[in-house]
Amino acid sequence: MALLSKSCLYGLRTAIFVAQQNHNAFIPISDIAKELDIPADFLTKILQRLTKKNIMNSLRGVKGGVRLGKSPDKISMYDIVQAIDGETIFKKCFLNLEGCGEEAPCPFHESWKDFRTNLGNMLKDTSLTFLIENKKFTRLK
Repeated sequence: MALLSKSCLYGLRTAIFVAQQNHNAFIPISDIAKELDIPADFLTKILQRLTKKNIMNSLRGVKGGVRLGKSPDKISMYDIVQAIDGETIFKKCFLNLEGCGEEAPCPFHESWKDFRTNLGNMLKDTSLTFLIENKKFTRLK
């Protein structure tokens, strides 16, 4: 079971990649797609979601592309996950059971609730700046 959708994982990778570039320059979507090995059409749809939430800015035309919509220290991993996948991961039952909640919990309810809370806090506390300054990765592919 994947916690995050493929779109969300691509969005996170893209945001990290863009944060590593010159913050004022627009980066062509085709360049990002090629560098990260993401289908350009799929990436465009992901970037539309990030642009809608002001995580990215976009510019059409020959010198167009995307750049961060705000300083990388103001963008958390939570912001990106929420923009692409919404709140589902932070609210939905682990077993995807209808009606699971405080009054009728499934067997995983309490453990999953704690995990979701911890995950949400970790993602909120992790900015793009933290990731690019403390990177332990060399490739995002």
